[in-house]
Amino acid sequence: MQSPGAPDGRWAEEKQLLGAPGRGIVAEKEWLRRSWRERNGGSSITACIFPTLTRFQNEHDSVLKLSRIFFVLLLLLVFTAVQSAAGRQGKRYSVMDFHAAGDGSTDDAKAFAATWNATCRDTSSPTMVIPGGRTFLLSQIRLNGPCKSPVTVQLDGNIVAPNAIWTTTAANLLTFYRVNNLTVNGSGQMDGNGAIWWTCFNKKKCRVRPILLAFASCNNLSVKNIHLKDSPDKHMTLFRCSQVQVNNVSVRAPGKSPNTDGITMSLSDHVYISNCSFKTGDDCVSILSGTSDVNITNSACGPGHGISVGSLGGNNTTALVERITVSNCSFSKTMTGVRIKSWQGGSGKANGFLFENLNMTDVQYPIDIDQFYCPPGNCPPQDSAVAISDARFINIHGTSSNPKAIRILCSQSVQCRGIYLDNINLSCSRHTARTRATISNAYGTIEGTVKPHVQFLGA
Repeated sequence: MQSPGAPDGRWAEEKQLLGAPGRGIVAEKEWLRRSWRERNGGSSITACIFPTLTRFQNEHDSVLKLSRIFFVLLLLLVFTAVQSAAGRQGKRYSVMDFHAAGDGSTDDAKAFAATWNATCRDTSSPTMVIPGGRTFLLSQIRLNGPCKSPVTVQLDGNIVAPNAIWTTTAANLLTFYRVNNLTVNGSGQMDGNGAIWWTCFNKKKCRVRPILLAFASCNNLSVKNIHLKDSPDKHMTLFRCSQVQVNNVSVRAPGKSPNTDGITMSLSDHVYISNCSFKTGDDCVSILSGTSDVNITNSACGPGHGISVGSLGGNNTTALVERITVSNCSFSKTMTGVRIKSWQGGSGKANGFLFENLNMTDVQYPIDIDQFYCPPGNCPPQDSAVAISDARFINIHGTSSNPKAIRILCSQSVQCRGIYLDNINLSCSRHTARTRATISNAYGTIEGTVKPHVQFLGA
């Protein structure tokens, strides 16, 4: 096939001359340009061919430039990600760097306070480190916020309270106050050395006892994996806290230790407790007035008094508790399973309860609603009461140590309403008697099989 512009076939010969021996390359190029002009009306070969080559070269250069720019941007992104990850980890402040002894006998409260102050001032999401392999004696200490950025307290060592009666007023061993975006995590333990306090209380010599770990006005709080042991009074308290997650925390105290609740919360909302173990002398979890949107799941309770809402309405006060869920939990040798308790004379309301998928083993009262709560046993009758409504009990199975497996005792003046029972099967653990239910002044609905038999008002 003949090339364009060379109808006589001379183009192939002229092209061959470019590589023919005996001519310089510059002369050959000049001769080619002249030949091209003769056949193309004076248009130069540069004008016809070189623009195309130039465009190709420019496009090639542009691709190379874009590739280089993309590579540089990729490096910048990787560098930024690495820097961001390093920033998220933040600086670590060990209590040992602030002269903590960690020998279990020297008071390390000052070292903890100094470490906290440095951590709280840091803007890089820092971590306060309480290292493992050591025991830190603490007297009463309060760690205040707000902090400059989210803070993690890595508790891998052990904290112990003084083995003495160290306060005569209401106190907490360790308090976090107004610290938002706080995480307390680690494999360590807090030991309240409570035995001396329980003896003092039982002898009526100690009017008040300290709490082991307290959070007050802390939002976006996470407490994970730590162990709490032998508090003189309650183990952990949440007061005016919002958006709280407590996961894989264990609480341990003798079954006869007085008032050693696992977690007590008040005036708090959106609290999520999961995968926890409670062995205490009082409520595993206690939900007090002003609390809403609580979810307790996949946790074990016992020994102890169960998971309780209340007590509410004491000293003729007004109470409010709403939207509480307890699901997929087990109870063993507890006084109650799930319970709502209120004093006569109170007011307000408690509603929106779901107790679902619960297993009871040798529990005295697996299901308990009591509007006549009165530990002293000599409370005068009163007409006013906290109104309890919309409480659903679904898929609750197991054994009761008391034949009265279900107890729903409501006020004649402020009756319980909206009680719902579905798929309940509770038998007597000693097989000596059939279980039964005690119901008074309660309106409700029954679905599926419910054992023992329950009779609501209006049914």
